[in-house]
Formats: sequence, structure tokens, C-alpha cells
Amino acid sequence: MLKLQLQNESRTLLLGSAIGDAIKNYDFNNFEIHLNGNLGAGKTTLVRGILRYLNWKDVVTSPSYTLCEEYEIDRWLVLHVDLYRINSIEDVEVLDLDRKTDMQKIVLIEWPQNLQTDRDIDVIINLDHDHMARHASIKCKDMKIESSIKTFYESN
Repeated sequence: MLKLQLQNESRTLLLGSAIGDAIKNYDFNNFEIHLNGNLGAGKTTLVRGILRYLNWKDVVTSPSYTLCEEYEIDRWLVLHVDLYRINSIEDVEVLDLDRKTDMQKIVLIEWPQNLQTDRDIDVIINLDHDHMARHASIKCKDMKIESSIKTFYESN
């Protein structure tokens, strides 16, 4: 497990870039990241960093009310999901997270504990914060991804 201290918002965005870089260099059809953390822990900021690195030029907002924001970027379909307000499995099913696409699909789920179902997860990120900084714990299914994230983050 990779543990990082994120002293400020720019370091959270940098971690997002490191994850984006790992995604760019990883061969996959579907890639899923679960983001755990309390309100204000930096989940959407981290997603913003990933999307910017993947070349998204527009605004990135929290899908708290829409539940899912979709981004088509080059060869990727990115689904940014916020399950904070989900009450039932039917609420998740309507999002059709497992839809078929010709693009490489990246699913980023905030509040994954509300899924109420098992999924194939590539990366789990736990974010927490204290009065000094945010902290990230990152667990990857493939150690190459973890190594790639660590190398990129520490070299920038």
C-alpha cells in the first residue's frame, strides 16, 4: 500500500496526474477506482487532477446531485460517480456502470461503500485529513500501477 501526505490542493491534483499517467500507460478495457473519504477529503479534487492529465479542458464538478458525470476524452469514457445520496441498488443500476463501449472505460466512484454489490476494483484510494494536511492511502490490484503512481508523484 502506498501512503502519501498531500500538503495542499496542488499535491492532491498532482496525485491525480500520477494516477492519470498510470492509466495512460496501462492496457485495459475497464478501469475502476474507488475513492473513500469524508466530505471535504479531496475526492473530487483528485478526480479533477486525473481528468486534467487525461486532457479534459473544461470544468470538473462534483456529481453530488447528478450522481454521474460523463467525460469523453480521446480514447476514454470516464464515468465520475458520487453515491453519497444513493438509497438502493436500483439507484446504482440506473447509472449502467457496466455498459458496453468501444472506448476504454474508466469508472471513478466516490462513496463506494454505498454500492451494495461487489465490483472489480483496480485501485482503492482512502483520503482523510487533519488540521495539517490530507493523507492518501492507495491500494492497487496491479503493483505496476502502484509503482507508476509513486514514481510520477515523487519525481514532480
